[in-house]
Amino acid sequence: MPLPKTPAAEGTASLDKALDVLEAVGSAPAGLSQTELAARLNLPRTTLYRLLGTLVTRGLLRRDPLRRVDGLGMRCFEYARAAYAMPDLVAAAGAELRALRDMTGETCYLAARDGLDVVALERCDGAHGQRSASALGQRKPLHCTSQGKAILAALPVDERDALVRELPMTAVTPRSITDRRRLQAELRVAAARGFSVDDEEIVPGVRCCGAAIVDAAGQVRGAISVAGPAFRLTSERVELLGPEVAEAARRIGAQLSATQLPRVEGEARVVDGAWAFEGRFPCWLPGTASLVWADTLGPTLHRASAVGDTLLAHADAPIQALLPCHGTGNGNSNGTGDRSVGAVLARWGGAWFCVLADGSVRPADASAAPRADSTAVCVDPSGGIWACQPDGDRWRVAPVQGAAGSAGTVVTTGWDLPEPASALAWDAAGSVLHMACAGSGSLWTARRGSPALRRLATVPKGSGHLSGLAVDPRGGVWVALRGGWGLMRFEADGSLDRLVALPVPCPSGLAFGGADGHTLFITTARDAVSREALDAAPLSGRLFVLQTAVG
Repeated sequence: MPLPKTPAAEGTASLDKALDVLEAVGSAPAGLSQTELAARLNLPRTTLYRLLGTLVTRGLLRRDPLRRVDGLGMRCFEYARAAYAMPDLVAAAGAELRALRDMTGETCYLAARDGLDVVALERCDGAHGQRSASALGQRKPLHCTSQGKAILAALPVDERDALVRELPMTAVTPRSITDRRRLQAELRVAAARGFSVDDEEIVPGVRCCGAAIVDAAGQVRGAISVAGPAFRLTSERVELLGPEVAEAARRIGAQLSATQLPRVEGEARVVDGAWAFEGRFPCWLPGTASLVWADTLGPTLHRASAVGDTLLAHADAPIQALLPCHGTGNGNSNGTGDRSVGAVLARWGGAWFCVLADGSVRPADASAAPRADSTAVCVDPSGGIWACQPDGDRWRVAPVQGAAGSAGTVVTTGWDLPEPASALAWDAAGSVLHMACAGSGSLWTARRGSPALRRLATVPKGSGHLSGLAVDPRGGVWVALRGGWGLMRFEADGSLDRLVALPVPCPSGLAFGGADGHTLFITTARDAVSREALDAAPLSGRLFVLQTAVG
């Protein structure tokens, strides 16, 4: 005699039936009518009607009143997106999917692995009327999709072999691969060339080209693909398209950190003082234990410490550059003056001036200063001035050599950049120069005495434009993200170590100082901030400090 069902057992039975309904509807892209569902699931009509009503109310199903069928609701898609916890992946892939779609005219997909399947996370529809139309959230086997094969090919060999042994190898179409040895051979080819092909293996008449997305730590995060009718995506065209898909996947992976870094609020503290229209060019002067920085549009120079900020001097034109001043220490008219007495070299109105610790301003000798067309300048630890200046159709970063009667010229040693640098910064030892290019978001490094340039990292434009640049005592590279409401710190190997949120949108300059060199001063801008953003960021234009020492 069977035992009577308990309330818990009855509740579980109802849950099983509701899940059966969801799975049946999910397997039918065109939706199912109540009659079809009842026949498939062998459920009483009253039970089915009650389950459907609850699922529609909760948004898990949606009802098409014209066709009288039920399909999956948007809440299912929301749950699927949340389950993968990859908002960074979807965001990073968006621009590349659109670019591939525009280049090919075909539908492009983003997918991630779930067990032995891939699940579509994003789709960018093609321009043609006849096109691939896989539904978001749809599951497909790894072994017969370009996305699945690309993911398998990018995995470590041991992990790949273990997964291949578990695959059911079911023939979805007559062209599906059902032999594991043949699949392994194709995966080795895909790993070598960087992209995979689905040759009508999941949908008859549809050909796809896919590439895996791998982050900086080597973790396979998903895959992208281009899919279209086989008569448009011919085998020859796929071979040409494959490297483009692989390069797009590489760019997506470059934007992803191995782990999602938290944006830490409240670390940066505002310094007591007045706000600036456009705070720029912070310079730490060890001899006076103070920072000098410019409000370029004010135009004024400020002297600050971690506890307060005061006005140092006025200028009669917008300030174009500001550097620590090295030299004899007497602040005479030849433009020198030592950092130990708090002097700085400033440019405004087409001329250079030496501003002394007491705020007095004297003309400076322009022969020891960078040219006016320099896009970025800095001072190395020994006092040498470096500048990025146009040189034909390129830009050259090199030391400035003062020559009597000249306006400051660049000597031949240095490095060529494909675009102008927006900021330069040396490490504490004066052995490595870092260069930020706001146009492309690229960070470059170069070692003194070596002609080689190395791209340290690329910051996506959506994160903000590179403005300030500074190197901490441990060799970490800090960048200010103008328009990005924050700062980033990169390790010497280019990995993203830290993301610091700021209460203002436009940090504009960075400099390290303080007794141990671990205090980061951050100038910010106010003039270019919209009224709406300014209402949310009233501290715009103020000076901030951040203690960066760890442990």
